Amino acid sequence: MSLITIVLADDHQIVRQGFKALLENQPEFSVIAEASDGLSAVQIVTKLKPRVLLVDVMMPGLNGLEVTRQVRKLSPDTKVIILSMHMNEPYVIDGLQNGAHGYVLKESSIGDLVKAIHEVIAGRHYLSPPLSEHAVEAYLEKTKGSSMDLYYTLTTREREVLQLIVQGKSNAEIATKLFISQRTAEMHRGNMMKKLDLHSQIDLVKYALSKGLIPS
Repeated sequence: MSLITIVLADDHQIVRQGFKALLENQPEFSVIAEASDGLSAVQIVTKLKPRVLLVDVMMPGLNGLEVTRQVRKLSPDTKVIILSMHMNEPYVIDGLQNGAHGYVLKESSIGDLVKAIHEVIAGRHYLSPPLSEHAVEAYLEKTKGSSMDLYYTLTTREREVLQLIVQGKSNAEIATKLFISQRTAEMHRGNMMKKLDLHSQIDLVKYALSKGLIPS
């Protein structure tokens, strides 16, 4: 039986250590790397191509939903399971729309997480109880005809800039973090604000809260 390779992404070291210890008690699992922020999570997964990525929904650098979207493009064979404290249906919907195969509540038992990993490896979706897969499917069906969320018009770089701005980073800090010039960071910021029809930092923070990009 081949090992199921796993990358853990959570900004709290003690949480990662706890998950790692629990998972490595399972003989078929191997935690091959950890990440403490969203940007490094994408880089690590792209390089190592694990079979599973476990990612916290609230991460610095890039949130878990954006990490999921990028991983699905850069490492399509990696199954993504989002770990979250939030059982709000919109978080689940966004996770599935961005390509997640599983959504596990942090209050779940290790048995639920083990089951989730086996389910996604088998090509199925897994949602923690008491989340209702039927309700999620109904919601997705209902929103098929709705107008496109402006968030999905942003480029990958613009989403990265958005995430860093709402974390309080300056243009200079964003440029350093993303290995781009300050002028390029300013350009991405301006394009992003224009696409989202936002006109101030307050508008931006309100938008980020409404999208779950930062905790309320």
